[in-house]
Amino acid sequence: MTTSIIRTALFVPASRPERIPKALASGADVVIVDLEDAVQESLKVEARDNLERFLAGNPEARLLVRINSPEHAGHAADIALCQRHVGVSGVVLPKVESAAQVARVGEAGKPVWPIIESARGLYELPAVAAAAGVERLSFGGLDLGLDLGLNSGTAAAERLLDQARYAVLLHSRLANLAAPLDSVFPAIQDQAGLDRASRDARDMGFGGLLCIHPSQVAVVHQAMAPSAEELDWARRVLQAGAGGDGVFVVDGQMIDAPVVGRARRIVARAGGMG
Repeated sequence: MTTSIIRTALFVPASRPERIPKALASGADVVIVDLEDAVQESLKVEARDNLERFLAGNPEARLLVRINSPEHAGHAADIALCQRHVGVSGVVLPKVESAAQVARVGEAGKPVWPIIESARGLYELPAVAAAAGVERLSFGGLDLGLDLGLNSGTAAAERLLDQARYAVLLHSRLANLAAPLDSVFPAIQDQAGLDRASRDARDMGFGGLLCIHPSQVAVVHQAMAPSAEELDWARRVLQAGAGGDGVFVVDGQMIDAPVVGRARRIVARAGGMG
């Protein structure tokens, strides 16, 4: 399992290659150059050529690529592009519905990030998560909601999507994968809503979020970070437990192994975020 902390994965369309350097300079933990949903069908070939030229001209750049879905005509060409370039550090596979689809992408020799976006994908999640080459999972709330017939944006829809979040978290843990990423927050101007969604994702155990605009990066980073109070508490717990006692008390609270584990995780998250 990779231990790298990914809080933000920022999408940028390959049809707008001038935006790729800006995305890489945005402070996002990783950048995902998109050949799929953000690129209209008539520009698919041009977008792939744009990315090819960028990677050839910027050999120091490191990015992920969201390729077209397994059913798309450009799927194989997208995989071949990713395989050719060392600058592609991972492949984001949308609309995945089987472990065989993951295996096909894995032939590129890059880590795979499957995105669960359909009822079939959710049903096949145990096999997808366990497939060789998978590094971390995510899911697409909008596409999944559409496939399930949800009224997206309502409280009822979110209750159903929370069950999908639970499944993604569960199978990430069972497959010993890196912490998954929550779905995009589509309301770009609603920073208060993004902050709430990010804190919910953090408290549910997600590592971070998929992002669709550079302005979202700082909001997510701040929300995912432990507060000063949390970090102070965690450090005092670890200091008090340094003597090796199995059970002890900090601030009137009984501290045992699971609580110490939580304190370690808080300190590690703060350290990994710089």
